[in-house]
Amino acid sequence: MNTTLKRLKDIRSENCITIIMNSHRTRPDALKDEIALKNHVKEVETRLLTDLSKRDAAVLIEKLHALVKQIDHAMNLDSLLLFVNKDVAEYTRLPIRVTDRVIIDNTFATRDLVRAMHNESHYYVLVLSQENVRLIEALNDQVVKEFKSAFPMVNTQFDNKNTMEPVVSSRQRNLIAEFFNQVDKEVNAIRAKNPLPVLICTVEENYPEYLKIADNKQSIFETFLNKNRINEKDHAIVTEAWKIVEAHNSKMNAKRKSELLKAVTENKFLSDTNEIWRAINDGKIQTLFIEQGLFQPAVIENDDIQYVSEDQRVDKDVIDDIYDEMIELNMNFGGDVVFLPKGELKKFNGFGAVTRY
Repeated sequence: MNTTLKRLKDIRSENCITIIMNSHRTRPDALKDEIALKNHVKEVETRLLTDLSKRDAAVLIEKLHALVKQIDHAMNLDSLLLFVNKDVAEYTRLPIRVTDRVIIDNTFATRDLVRAMHNESHYYVLVLSQENVRLIEALNDQVVKEFKSAFPMVNTQFDNKNTMEPVVSSRQRNLIAEFFNQVDKEVNAIRAKNPLPVLICTVEENYPEYLKIADNKQSIFETFLNKNRINEKDHAIVTEAWKIVEAHNSKMNAKRKSELLKAVTENKFLSDTNEIWRAINDGKIQTLFIEQGLFQPAVIENDDIQYVSEDQRVDKDVIDDIYDEMIELNMNFGGDVVFLPKGELKKFNGFGAVTRY
């Protein structure tokens, strides 16, 4: 997800097509996904044929149809995103619910990728014992997948049935440390491609021993799921892991909200869209705060943002979602974004920003 975002967010060209739609993991609902996608594709065709020459539209339509043929709806998660322009044709699946929409703009709509990274809790659960190790990717309380390559790992050297005389015990501790080190290297190889935080699930004695050998301690939760669950079902493990992650999120969310309140008292908070837009372009915005589900079509004239109605969203030169545009631009300047529940920014009309100074 992170690599997809990095690849797409900086692309700027005419007629970047983004299709965003909810999908389903299981039948019979999954059977509806193919029909829903065909309807979105039809909307794209209509808009392209309205705004472009028949020849230029046909090239993009052909690329879109070829991409659609590659999608196996039996593998769908909770949402499906397609990205197509003259140079790009790819899709991704996300384990989050989205707002169905079709966007044709000068950039791809990557906001849901950002939200999946920053707002939803996407993490790994390392199910650790001295003999066996599993790795599960999770989002909130749902299993995304359990890794079947590299993991599960088995410690073939350690025998916990051996006598625990001092010399033998010392040797076994070294073997355990060596095994944990091998595990950590495999975890970090996976994190290099998708750098998510890691929650360790293990008995109390193993957690500090793993931290001793861990190369990226900052990526590991400061607390752990205490129990040997090596033989439990993945969904049962993630259900318990989510309770710990959710408590951690509540703590972090409270911290981010306090930053917002402090910025208001220090006069470092902006809520006017045009002021925020200009400040982003000057590199002055540290954090954007936006309510979930807030979208706004707009046009930019003389560097001034003007909101337009939903009916005008499909008009040529209209930016489908100005907030998505601002989020991407601010990330390019090294800023971040916080998605808050609906109603949290009611007095600011759902959107605000904290300045760097």
